[in-house]
Amino acid sequence: QVQLVESGGGLVQPGGSLRLSCAASISILSFNSMGWYRQAPGQQRELVAQMAPSGNRNYADSVKGRFTIPKDNAKNTVYLQMNALKPEDTNVYYCNIRGTLVSSVRYDSWGQGTQVTVSS
Repeated sequence: QVQLVESGGGLVQPGGSLRLSCAASISILSFNSMGWYRQAPGQQRELVAQMAPSGNRNYADSVKGRFTIPKDNAKNTVYLQMNALKPEDTNVYYCNIRGTLVSSVRYDSWGQGTQVTVSS
């Protein structure tokens, strides 16, 4: 079982920045996909940012130029750096990592979710 622990959410004013962290219980040097999603009450979970094993990243149109998805292999942690935050970014954010263990067992793990509130 691969565990992901999120941190870093909170309340921020419009125009401010937050960095979400997602620490994995295993090495993230190898993975199939890595991403951040968000979900508002009563709505479907939507992709915010995603990284491929090649290092290519793609972002939802609504966050392009404002959000990035860096990672630190030494800390087994992937981040969501959010700048120029808007009230419409208010949501619960979830990290997701999909990969294959050395035992050839595939995993699809989610973090517990962290609330981000953008309000003055």
